[in-house]
Order: sequence, then C-alpha cells, then structure tokens
Amino acid sequence: MYAQLVTTEGGTPREGMSDQERAFQERIDRNEKIEPKEWMPEGYRKTLIRQIGQHAHSEIVGQLPEGNWIGRAPTLERKAILLAKVQDEAGHGLYLYSAAETLGVSRDELLEALHSGKMKYSSIFNYPTLTWADMGAVGWLVDGAAIMNQVPLQRTSYGPYARAMIRICKEESFHQRQGYDIMMKMCAGTPEQKAMAQDALNRFWYPSLMMFGPSDKDSVHSEQSMAWKIKMNTNDELRQRFVDQTVPQAEYLGLTVPDPDLRWNEDKGGYDFSEPDWSEFYAVIAGNGPCNAERLGARVKAWEDGAWFRDGLMAHADKARARRVAAE
Repeated sequence: MYAQLVTTEGGTPREGMSDQERAFQERIDRNEKIEPKEWMPEGYRKTLIRQIGQHAHSEIVGQLPEGNWIGRAPTLERKAILLAKVQDEAGHGLYLYSAAETLGVSRDELLEALHSGKMKYSSIFNYPTLTWADMGAVGWLVDGAAIMNQVPLQRTSYGPYARAMIRICKEESFHQRQGYDIMMKMCAGTPEQKAMAQDALNRFWYPSLMMFGPSDKDSVHSEQSMAWKIKMNTNDELRQRFVDQTVPQAEYLGLTVPDPDLRWNEDKGGYDFSEPDWSEFYAVIAGNGPCNAERLGARVKAWEDGAWFRDGLMAHADKARARRVAAE
C-alpha cells in the first residue's frame, strides 16, 4: 500500500516514501504519463480501477434513461439523434473498460462488482426521465457536468485513461449541444412546452450539482488523487465552474435556476449558490434513489440474457484455439 501522505510546502507528497515511490511521484510531478507495464504503487492502481470502472459503469447505465425515449422522441430526426447519442455512450463504456483492463482487472470482474453493488455509477442516473424535456435537461445539464469533469482528465497521469478521454470529450460536447438545442426549441414553443422545460431544470439542477461528488471537506479520495494527478481539480472547483457556465445559459433560455440564494459575487467573480442536499446524495449512492433498483435490475437482466451469446463466442474461440494447436 502507498505510504501515508506527508506533504511539503508545495503540497506534493515526499516524506515517508520508498525510493521507488519517490521516483514515481517525481514522474507524476513532471507530467509524465504512466503506462500499463510500468511500475506503479498498488494504491494508484486501485484508485484508477475504482475511478475508471465507475466512469465506465456510468456510461453504460446512462444509456437506460435515454434509451427509454428513443421510440417516443417527437420526430424521426430526434429519434436518430438520440439513437446516435446512446450508441456513443456504449462506445465510451467500451473505451473505459478497455483502459481499466490494462490495470489487470477483467471486464467480467468489473461487471460483477457493478451487479453486486460493490462498484457504483453516477448518482444522476438513478433519477427518472419523465418527459421529453428531460432529454434536453440530461443533455444540457448532465452531459455539461460530465464535460466539466472530463475535460481535465485528458491530462490525467495514466496514459490509457487520458487518451480515452480525448475522443469521449469530443463526443460529449455534441451531446451537450443536442440537449441545449432541445431546451431552446421547447422554450421558444408553447407556454406548456416552456413550463415542461422549467420543470425539467427544477428536477435535474441539484442532482447535476451532486455529480461532482461531495464537498471537498467530506471527500475521502480527493487529496491523494490530486497528488497522483488522477484528478486534476477538486470537486468544489468543478462545481463552481459548472454553475458559473450554466446560469447564463439558463438566463438565455428564459428559465429560472431553482435556487433562491443564487447570487453573483463580484469579489470572487462567480456565483454564490446553495449546496445540494447531501443526505439525498448519500441515500441515492446507498441504493435508495428513485430508480436504483430499476437501473441495476436492467443491467443484471441484460447480462444474464446475453449469457448464451458469450458462451457461443467462447466455444468458437476454444475450437479455433484447438485447431491451431493441432496444426502445430
């Protein structure tokens, strides 16, 4: 296990390390990428597996609330756009599972951890999507928060993760624009459509703020992850950036952010805003959100229903391997 953190004035761990750990940290400080076959502390590897695995699970589970709306989208064009978005998210999950596999964990192990509840996914996907406007809110707010989280990860210290994030971020930017476009159309439509957009904003605002994780004072992993440059920014920094970016977008739409304490603070050059209800966040993480059982049940069912196909693939691979051995 990695030595206990003891920081210097600059905030970088130094004391209490072995020579190998110190050399590793110096590479991190020089912004060098760590590659799969190179030495790394076990704590670094485990932290990456947890973060990349949860990220991959979030992409896969995130298909469920949107996939539910493909057949109910209002036009053929909207159906095609939403279908393409859901396909993108499946691809993001595959990139991330592949990155995690370079750390010595199999995809089956990651999925078993998800299905058993040992690994989590983003709490936002445990909320229902009740109307078409929710597809706009998910694209605008949820993907907007995801981009805020993920763009810095293009500079993360682990090479396979950083490279996977380059393509993911490009595609996520289109997802965010797709969602905002839905909101623009609804806000320019009938009063009923604009009210539907406002309702979606009301329901997804605070869950979107929770996507950045608990406040820095309550975050268990942030300090070490920042030292290893697995994370590049703190939770509160990213949450503040998201609010500062999103509030003007809501104003442009003519929508009201559901926070009576929202104020521009000239001194800090950003908005003051209310904290989410963290008791709700922890309840959802613990499995007690509106859709936890439904989301996890759908993923387990998909895994079980696909067993015959995986078995067929393995049987074909075994036969091909046997033929190669016989030929040799």
